[in-house]
Amino acid sequence: MEAIWYLDRAAGLLSYPALYMAVVTGILYNTPAFGRFHEAARRVHIEVSVFAMLVTLLHAGLGVLDTWLVVTGQVPQPAYSTGYLLAGVAVGTGALLLLVVAVLGFVDARRFEHPWSPRVVHTFAYGGFAFGTIHAVAVGTDVGGLARPVLAATTGFLVYVLLLRLLEDHDLLPGGTADGQ
Repeated sequence: MEAIWYLDRAAGLLSYPALYMAVVTGILYNTPAFGRFHEAARRVHIEVSVFAMLVTLLHAGLGVLDTWLVVTGQVPQPAYSTGYLLAGVAVGTGALLLLVVAVLGFVDARRFEHPWSPRVVHTFAYGGFAFGTIHAVAVGTDVGGLARPVLAATTGFLVYVLLLRLLEDHDLLPGGTADGQ
């Protein structure tokens, strides 16, 4: 039973950086002003995103099994309360649902009443990533002393890149043009 816990944690520790890279490459993907990073992102964004979803689905499945074992008393209670554990599961479930909807919108946009634009799909993906970040920082790890500073720095970088993209999109950077020419 301990193996489930270790596998769940390992999948979680892989899924968050993979989701992070999917978001970063997604930002760079649509902004030619990022030059080489833009070209690199265009080559790997979809593959990174698929890998991130697979690892996230693995983490979700193992997490549900691990939670079931705790709730049914088959394994010892973690150092934190059951309410805290269930809050973590709820936030993680929210992240997973938003990511699955984003994937469905990408794979088959006509599945929904109105075909979804990439903007709608990515809005769901950003929402899932935001829930995943909350899950990782607040309830998804017991190594908060290490994870929280790293997540704060990486989230800051992500916001910086996103702001650069927004400035580029609105032609507000010095010497830039809206079409990246």
